[in-house]
Amino acid sequence: MRLSADEGPGTRVLLVDDSAVLAGGDDETAELRSTAEDAGRAGAVQIFPRPLRVPAKVLLAGAGAADETSLRTAGAAISRSAADDEPLTVLLPDNFPPAAVRGLAEGLWLGAYRFHEAPRPPRSAPVTLTTTTPDAYARSLETARVTAAATWLARDLTNTPSAVKNPAWFAAQVVAEAATRPGVTVTVRGPERLTAEGFGGILAVGGGSATPPHLVELSWNPPSASRHVVLVGKGITFDTGGISIKTRDGMKLMKKDMGGAAAVVAATLAAADLSLPVRVTALAPLAENAVSGSAFRPGDVITQWDGTTTESTNSDAEGRLVLADALAYAVAELEPDLVIDLATLTGANAVALGKRTAALYSHNDDLAAALAAAGEAAGERMWRLPLPDEYVDYLHSDIADRHSSPSMGAGSVVAALFLQEFLGDRADRWAHLDMSAPSWAEKNEADLTKGATGWGARMLLRYLLTA
Repeated sequence: MRLSADEGPGTRVLLVDDSAVLAGGDDETAELRSTAEDAGRAGAVQIFPRPLRVPAKVLLAGAGAADETSLRTAGAAISRSAADDEPLTVLLPDNFPPAAVRGLAEGLWLGAYRFHEAPRPPRSAPVTLTTTTPDAYARSLETARVTAAATWLARDLTNTPSAVKNPAWFAAQVVAEAATRPGVTVTVRGPERLTAEGFGGILAVGGGSATPPHLVELSWNPPSASRHVVLVGKGITFDTGGISIKTRDGMKLMKKDMGGAAAVVAATLAAADLSLPVRVTALAPLAENAVSGSAFRPGDVITQWDGTTTESTNSDAEGRLVLADALAYAVAELEPDLVIDLATLTGANAVALGKRTAALYSHNDDLAAALAAAGEAAGERMWRLPLPDEYVDYLHSDIADRHSSPSMGAGSVVAALFLQEFLGDRADRWAHLDMSAPSWAEKNEADLTKGATGWGARMLLRYLLTA
């Protein structure tokens, strides 16, 4: 995709808001717009052949309110409406807001996504954004490119079948990505080091699998950084439920149970790509929760990284155990200013908020507001839920410091309260996002492509841009 003052080759794309064509219209275009049905609705695309004329085809693309969100939807619809090898020229109006160009470009890239192992390749034909002031939008286009690339990476990692995607494979992908970026470092802890350093939660969850657990620590630490944000992502590369085995239907999509780890890794790499002046560390505790003679059992007491103990009577509540180790380590060893964790943690998230909205938990009003605003701008919605003190009693255990899977209800809330136990003096600088439901799309919709959504990568990068 490029910016140019000259119209590029191929199909001409005209953006249409609720009342008119925004740029490049003529008498013929006005007539087409007047006959097109619902032409200004964001994401509506009308295709008009023009035999014996140049260009030979025109697309009218609905831009809705012509804001960033509407144009992201329009961009994705344009990508899906054109053939993968069809060049496009999108005519931009004068004085278009940079945010609108960013949204349009993000949508064009996101709508073009295909999983890298799918039979149909991603859209690869050139796209030209024609404007009289191309230099004014160079930064917006670069930010959109990096954002889309991060989302593609998170989607690819999550869509990869778990027969391939074991913890060692995931760690190798991160090492390979980090190697292409100056200033990015990565440390991978395998099972021996996890054992030596006492990561008991990660070891317990991964103990039943033939592919052992790992912990990836990815860091972007520019000299100009004045803040340190630690991102922690749940990385269960496949979740059978363990001894508390899931149903067949409950297991079908469990390759996505590492969507949080994919998002935090992708966002950290993107922060490096944009040279953001903020230190970012991503922690991805990786394990496969499998069934075998060495799997942890309901009723086991697990010693976490911080030395405290957890009673688990449900091995399908495994994500919080690996997150607990990573959170405790982050607080004790990394001196973060803020800690944000993302996890495909509970089905209760979908019951409460549906398929497109994540649950947000935080004691910090400013952090919660900033994350919610970043999510709204990025197209990744969330809703804040409470952390009631009285529900902490649900975590009481007669034989351990706490219980990981009480059965009193409020499943998403109680899971967040369990994680809170490991934040120590950073509990007021922490946010938890339960994002199981929005991590997967059942169909193409707006800027989402059927399958893994990469949820969280865009929101985190948007937040880091202002952190």
